[in-house]
Amino acid sequence: MDSIDDFLGELPLPPYVTAEDVTFAVKAVTVHAAEQWPDGPRCRNDRAPHPCRLHRWGRRVLIRRGLSEREIEAVVAEQTARQP
Repeated sequence: MDSIDDFLGELPLPPYVTAEDVTFAVKAVTVHAAEQWPDGPRCRNDRAPHPCRLHRWGRRVLIRRGLSEREIEAVVAEQTARQP
């Protein structure tokens, strides 16, 4: 984790994962995807070491909703394909 992550910690999960939470989580995982840099993978959105806090939060929400890693990757691929 990055030093700011050490200070701030993980983002809290919602007590109940709603459809709206899933929408936000998919957006977080898609927008905060990995991008290769000379010093290793970094978040495409905020350049933090990947996975950044929002990417991790999004994955945790989706896992809590019952999606497997394979299903998460499929959702992300579908969302990425829709982006212009």
